[in-house]
Amino acid sequence: MELYLLALMTYGYTVEWRVINAADYGFAQRRRRTFIFAYKNTTKFYEEQKDYSLENIALNKGFFIKEFPIDTNIDAKEVDFEYKDLIDVSDHFKMDFKNSGVMRNGKIYTTEITPILMKPTPLSKIVEYNGVDDKYNLGSNLEKWNYLKGAKDILRKAGTPHEYHFREGAVGFPDTLDKPARTMLTSEGSLNRSTHVIEDPKSKVYRILTPLETERINGFPDNWTNTGMPERFRYFCMGNALVVGLIEKMGNRLNKIFESED
Repeated sequence: MELYLLALMTYGYTVEWRVINAADYGFAQRRRRTFIFAYKNTTKFYEEQKDYSLENIALNKGFFIKEFPIDTNIDAKEVDFEYKDLIDVSDHFKMDFKNSGVMRNGKIYTTEITPILMKPTPLSKIVEYNGVDDKYNLGSNLEKWNYLKGAKDILRKAGTPHEYHFREGAVGFPDTLDKPARTMLTSEGSLNRSTHVIEDPKSKVYRILTPLETERINGFPDNWTNTGMPERFRYFCMGNALVVGLIEKMGNRLNKIFESED
């Protein structure tokens, strides 16, 4: 990612980035993603921003801060960055990039920010309470699910005579309804360690989430993916999707910037 950001700067862009966890801002999924906002240094928005320090942009005046507030009690400094070309950057550049930052005209500011937390939406607010089809129940596969979700310490061989231990910790089983969902993957809904399993509020049996519930976790309208595609593709789509509410916030911010460009 760092090389990509630096490439944008070398081609005349100012670049902001933020790592945002959707649950930190009130949404129903602990989904952490890096978002990048870059704008050409010939735009009206650049003219509005150019006299601000990079620190001021990151903490007070930039793209992300208005919709995703943070604790601004931070101690960090700008770093001057000299480079010949992107090959030189790739071969020699070293820097510890934090979860937030700004690049502009050969200067870099990066710092570890702490969001001002909003109360997240728990799974209890999005699950179906009127009963679901029995096909979502774990059924006779309970033993397999227990194994997948449990802690492991497995001795493996990677060519004779080398041996190593494969270890992984336990995953909550079932997933609690008192917290937002974990990050959904494209394998959601399959017999997989990462798939969510809940105790159904009505039947009290263990089951996977329904496609409709995965849509709600990402903030889509009910049955948004119910277009006739197989259910495994509905799960796949939601595992690949972003949380709609985050993108809506960014879209609102973009609209204001576009309006100022007219």
